[in-house]
Amino acid sequence: MRIREINVTPVAFRDPPLLNAAGVHEPWALRTVVEVVTDEGLTGLGETYGDLDHLVRVRDAAEALIGHDVYGHNAMYATVAGLVGADVVTDLHGLTGTSSRAKTVDRIFSPFEVACLDIRGKAAGRPVVDLLGGRVRDAVPYSAYLFYKWAGHPGAPEDGFGAALDPEGVVEQARLLIGRYGFRSIKLKGGVYPPEQEVEAIRALREAFPGHPLRLDPNAVWSVETSIRVGRELDGVLEYLEDPTEGIEGMARVAAEVPMPLATNMCVVTPEHLPEAVRRNAIGVLLTDHHYWGGLVRSAHIATLCETFGIELSMHSNSHLGISLAAMTHLAAATPSVTHACDTHTPWQDGQDVVAPGALRFVDGAVPVPDGPGLGVELDRDALAIMNEQYEKCGVRSRDDTTYMRSVDPSFSARRPRW
Repeated sequence: MRIREINVTPVAFRDPPLLNAAGVHEPWALRTVVEVVTDEGLTGLGETYGDLDHLVRVRDAAEALIGHDVYGHNAMYATVAGLVGADVVTDLHGLTGTSSRAKTVDRIFSPFEVACLDIRGKAAGRPVVDLLGGRVRDAVPYSAYLFYKWAGHPGAPEDGFGAALDPEGVVEQARLLIGRYGFRSIKLKGGVYPPEQEVEAIRALREAFPGHPLRLDPNAVWSVETSIRVGRELDGVLEYLEDPTEGIEGMARVAAEVPMPLATNMCVVTPEHLPEAVRRNAIGVLLTDHHYWGGLVRSAHIATLCETFGIELSMHSNSHLGISLAAMTHLAAATPSVTHACDTHTPWQDGQDVVAPGALRFVDGAVPVPDGPGLGVELDRDALAIMNEQYEKCGVRSRDDTTYMRSVDPSFSARRPRW
């Protein structure tokens, strides 16, 4: 079964003003939808980033992959690697760690691999989770992903989530998301305010939700010394501390001095980082992300390797739509070592999606594995057309949290370490 056609569609959807170490989310988030069509008429879906530099290379890869066998995983990867050459795609926001050629190849290959797995599942009449070894859980727990945020974008009305700029606001945001989705664990995106204020917010969450595991992610804007001090201060409070400081060396120094595990999606982002991280005991939890770890099969390989070395797993999230949520759910459902609730931005999309409603839902904070063959989701073509039109009109072509923040606060700096 060979690839006859690949459609690549950039989309934009509304995003709230979520604050982070790099700045603040712009009013529009970008993604790219990939549709792979075979000579037998089966179609598979993939989803990836929407920044223009990445989109151009995804379109080039789509042309190069025409005629490939949808079962030829290795041949398709080699084609993408040859196309990328020595190129390196770098994100402006820097929230997913260092860029490299290997990471560039993996992130370009990923949506095509997911789409081909969707096709293989449909051809076999089996869900993708079965192609990854079979399910070890029927539903995948996700966390309430909290952000400091403004009430609305500058000059725009207040959004439905409201402001969260202090511990009280953060707790109210948690009540909203937990009440709506039933989440049973909580993550706070930090790196926005001085550590003392974020510690206060974590303690307020612990008081309000005593049974919920908590994690804090300042995106590597703390020094080693600050990270150690905060880690010790939150002894017995955090499930894990995510990327408090930059680099494997810095993380190793912190890990040796704090009581909780350190997690990362920034200092270990390709397989070549794992040997040093293991040797230095830098991390206890890896947040995998199939979008830049090369798809679902390669992510499953990494999961096995991490299990060998006693590294636990969760899952990283960027602003995404339902195709990605479905792929994440199938992968986590087939991965025994995913022992921490995964991250997801889905609540912040507030119902915006390119997949037809009904296949994906939250039940007590978890997403049941979608029914049906393949990913179990279908494209909503009307929604896709609307989001593509939004892309053409919105004027945003690359995510740039820092420049957007500086348009509001010219003094803002994204330097590391900041504290």
